[in-house]
Amino acid sequence: MTEPAQTDLVWIPAQTTTLGSDAHYPEEAPAREVATAGFWIQRHQVTNAQYAEFVDATGYVTVAERPVDPQDFPGAPPENVVPGSMVFQRTSGPVDLRHLNQWWAWTPGACWNHPRGPRSTLKGRERHPVVHIAFDDAAAYAAWAGLELPSEAEWETAARGGLSNATYTWGDEPEQPGQRLANYWHGEFPYLPDTGYGTTKPVGSFEPNGYGLFDMAGNVWEWTTDWYGEDRAATPCCAADTYDPNQPQFQIARKVIKGGSFLCADSYCMRYRPAGSRLAAASAFGSVHRSRPRHRRVQATRRRPRRGPTGSSRNRS
Repeated sequence: MTEPAQTDLVWIPAQTTTLGSDAHYPEEAPAREVATAGFWIQRHQVTNAQYAEFVDATGYVTVAERPVDPQDFPGAPPENVVPGSMVFQRTSGPVDLRHLNQWWAWTPGACWNHPRGPRSTLKGRERHPVVHIAFDDAAAYAAWAGLELPSEAEWETAARGGLSNATYTWGDEPEQPGQRLANYWHGEFPYLPDTGYGTTKPVGSFEPNGYGLFDMAGNVWEWTTDWYGEDRAATPCCAADTYDPNQPQFQIARKVIKGGSFLCADSYCMRYRPAGSRLAAASAFGSVHRSRPRHRRVQATRRRPRRGPTGSSRNRS
């Protein structure tokens, strides 16, 4: 792939900023000051068109398209141990959100270019962010583009857009009536979204943050390179030390994902905030609302920028 144009990358200056939060979800704590070196980061999430270019050039096969190891899913029905991914299912009314099988479905054949199953296509969705992307899929794209995925600290620093202690990427005030600042769930979750919501949107559909970055809140989740730990004070060093406290039966390494998605509803998941978008994601899986950089955007940063301040660059997956 040709190196991304300089205009596709945004420089984030070296700084010390407050990351995390002591006011919302426990895994966001403790809030603390973190110093990051300057780096470049992709202006928007990786699109279906960009990922198609990568696959066409390399023949890469994503995790969702590969055979499944039954040992990764103890007790799973044999008919589900096939290539595919999880797809969100809008319900006909309120459901118990604790039971994911009421609003998610394992869908054989679902993958980045068949986002809702084998009969679906990307027609008309070329500018939408790529989904069903596992961590390895995101990292492979980034490497091909001459980039790498951001750390959690880099991602959150970029997402804050220079507003170190703000609640949202745009400031401290939530959206006002009639105002739309990000693609998260507007309406009754998970059955009645407002018109135009309840799905991904083309990248750049909303105003950028203070650094000129689009969709740092909502649309799709984004992968980071950090292993997931119970809180920010004890970040694991490696795969053997990470876990998902909500799914201990699955012995699959977890990475930190950021940004929230179009499925984040205030009544259920206020994780479209810079600090609040910290979740554990199985590094081997993605879903319809993730860019397998996990509804993470495939966002990239350049390792050695040809021009501009010295630093690294990151790819948003």
